[in-house]
Amino acid sequence: MQQIKIFMSVENEVSQTEAEVNAWLRESGVRVLQIFGNIAPQTAPLGDPPGNSSGPLRFPPSDVILVVLYETA
Repeated sequence: MQQIKIFMSVENEVSQTEAEVNAWLRESGVRVLQIFGNIAPQTAPLGDPPGNSSGPLRFPPSDVILVVLYETA
């Protein structure tokens, strides 16, 4: 039976997400059919309303989603 597992994170925690995914793959023993993901860029600087730039632009970390399509044994 095909199922999905969704991992959500932010771009500055990608190493932790990678470790989490790898641990889940080792522990679950599933057969992976496909892995895909997306990084959603942030568009508003931290602490500034749109259209108001009061200094150097600092953006919050982008959201990351990773989807694993797998089959159970």
